[in-house]
Amino acid sequence: MQKKSLTQEELSRRWENIRRNWYKFSRNPLSITGLVMICIILFFTIFAPFVSPYPESAGKFINFYEASQPPSLNHLCGTDAFGRDILTRIFFGCRYSLIMGVTVLLLIVPVGVVLGLIAGYHRGSWLEIVIMRITDIFIAVPPLILALAVCSVLTPSIFNAMLAISIAWWPWYTRLVYGIASSLKEEFFVKSAEVTGANKMYILFREILLNCISPILTKMSLDMGWIILIGSSLSFVGLGAQPPTPDLGSMVADGSKYLPDQWWISVFPAFAIMLIVLSFNLFGDGIRDTLGVERG
Repeated sequence: MQKKSLTQEELSRRWENIRRNWYKFSRNPLSITGLVMICIILFFTIFAPFVSPYPESAGKFINFYEASQPPSLNHLCGTDAFGRDILTRIFFGCRYSLIMGVTVLLLIVPVGVVLGLIAGYHRGSWLEIVIMRITDIFIAVPPLILALAVCSVLTPSIFNAMLAISIAWWPWYTRLVYGIASSLKEEFFVKSAEVTGANKMYILFREILLNCISPILTKMSLDMGWIILIGSSLSFVGLGAQPPTPDLGSMVADGSKYLPDQWWISVFPAFAIMLIVLSFNLFGDGIRDTLGVERG
């Protein structure tokens, strides 16, 4: 009975903490704007086959009778050189961009966090030296340059683009968690767990990792926009998703051939990329301020 009472008290405390954080988050209009923008983008990407005016334009479709038409009531964002509706391709292109961002984060966060925990807890050992020196080597190369180098030796595809970004991005989570874990290692609650005989797995994932959650979540929300931007950059130079897959970066690249006369072919996809990156940056800033994570 006492255990049930403690459990209810813990749940009540956590719920109150969630309510407090939501109140703090909701006081920031820019954060709410970012959240609303993300919800709208998710709606149109998830239900793209149903809300798109011309779903067939997302696949192998050609209609030269309506090629290169400017924005109108029939085609709000105009059509490209093959007669495909640009608004439809933007909806599906946003879907691939979000899938890329989520997939890359799912790949890099576990790897970076685990390596950072190990290096931080074993600070001063050979494990820390090996892990952090390898991390420093990867960090020394700008992520976009490293991703371009990896993609250039692989077959251009959206999967290889995700792999290239993952290889370039994991060290930043290792560096982040390493800094936190190395400082928490000397805290009283960690020393207490060691004295009571707790194993290293428990200390790493129950004592130290739980105190790294806020910075990790903040970085993930901010990195989502940057990953999508880098993925679009790879597609722009032909190293990402291949035609006829609708990808925002490749749509901008294709439309640049017809500037400035047919400006809508590249301007609207570029504007979509800007909105996605802006929405996640606003949302990430709100999470950072809510959870009290220091800037930088």
